Amino acid sequence: MTIEYKTRTQLVVEILRERILNGEITAGQPLRQAALAEDLNVSRIPIREALLQLEAEGLVAFEPHKGATATELNVDQVGELFELRAMLECDLLAASIENISDAALENAGEILAKLDQALGKENAANTWSELNSAYHNCLYSSANRPQTYELVQTLNKNADRYIRMHLLWAGGISKAGSEHAQLLKLCKDRDTEGAVKVLKQHILGSRDEIKAFLIERENSTS
Repeated sequence: MTIEYKTRTQLVVEILRERILNGEITAGQPLRQAALAEDLNVSRIPIREALLQLEAEGLVAFEPHKGATATELNVDQVGELFELRAMLECDLLAASIENISDAALENAGEILAKLDQALGKENAANTWSELNSAYHNCLYSSANRPQTYELVQTLNKNADRYIRMHLLWAGGISKAGSEHAQLLKLCKDRDTEGAVKVLKQHILGSRDEIKAFLIERENSTS
């Protein structure tokens, strides 16, 4: 019974996520639980659980006196977020490589293995997103720059819905795997210049693909 309920909730998540990302559900549009339950032929319980999960992904917001609404996906915001990420994360990585231990690099390798294992499983995008953050944070862990680190965490929280969208819709998972492996090898070789170059390409490449997806989405719905 639990497995059946979880599967139904996940199905609702995937349907609503797709409708938001492809523009069928527009920014600011109310997501009324009763209407959605009737439309998808389910009870309100999986609808409520799905909306909470989509809120965690940044695709839905709960507002006073309004309930759940779809959030806006903004092309200009993507550019600024990912360019700031590239600048600060490259700075963190360069500082961290000077001090990072073999044990931390081993831990990063173990996270990469878990990333590969997460593919194709239920709720893969959420699991992958969490592990992706853990992998990057592991590589930055020896930078000894706590204020920069905190700024990066805030930027990544704001960018998370775009990162998940990239994983789901723009082929981000397949491309990121090889880039992550290349980045780890360069870190193990203590090749700071090479590692920073790959990380910058990794982040800005994601920016470009996400912006292209959002522009295409806007054009198809206009």
